[in-house]
Amino acid sequence: MKISIKRDNGYQEYEVKQSDTTLLKILDEIKETMDNTLTYNSGCKSSVCGSCAVRVNEKEVLACGYKVQDGDKVEPLKNLEVIRDLVVDMDKAYEFNKKAKAWQNKQSNNISLTNEDEKINEVQSDCILCGSCFSACPVYAVNGDFLGPFALTRVWKYVSDKRGDDEKSKIDNIQTNGVWDCTLCNECTLACPQGISSKADIEKLRMKSAQYGYMDPNFGNFGGFDGGLGF
Repeated sequence: MKISIKRDNGYQEYEVKQSDTTLLKILDEIKETMDNTLTYNSGCKSSVCGSCAVRVNEKEVLACGYKVQDGDKVEPLKNLEVIRDLVVDMDKAYEFNKKAKAWQNKQSNNISLTNEDEKINEVQSDCILCGSCFSACPVYAVNGDFLGPFALTRVWKYVSDKRGDDEKSKIDNIQTNGVWDCTLCNECTLACPQGISSKADIEKLRMKSAQYGYMDPNFGNFGGFDGGLGF
């Protein structure tokens, strides 16, 4: 079986002995028996830590969970600086969390959560920080300042937590290069190994934004009832 891996000098093809196994095991085989310079990340090997996220045939996967197919093309995550081979620098993605203020500033200890309250952002809490949604987002090709699904889904996690008391400030903070810049293409959701729908979270953040008087700044570009539509 042959696979191609994108390296610093282009794609390199390897013929491996193993089959019906994970990409991570194949990478280990290549490093141990063929090319000890191959560089990649791995951690728990159980699809929990997210450190082995890569792209295979232009789709984001976890190397420890993906079953290799003959002819697969493996490359590092997109929209991130490549350090070497399949290893990327995640600092850029984490920096957007900082810009989006994706944390809980204050929390009231006097508010108890019901089971229903906990379910509101239960799925978002399963994020393993793999960066797959960040890699899959096409908006970065035209707007490098976009906060992105990686940060915005975390904002929703804290906005939807009724123990917080800074909802408006978080909504205010995501209006520029934020919720309205998303194309709602759903690529982030398809890429997430945890089944988190950042698209749905961004749609909920848009509804919250509307409650605070915000609207899509591009809406006016389409014309209103008196704006050339003939109504």
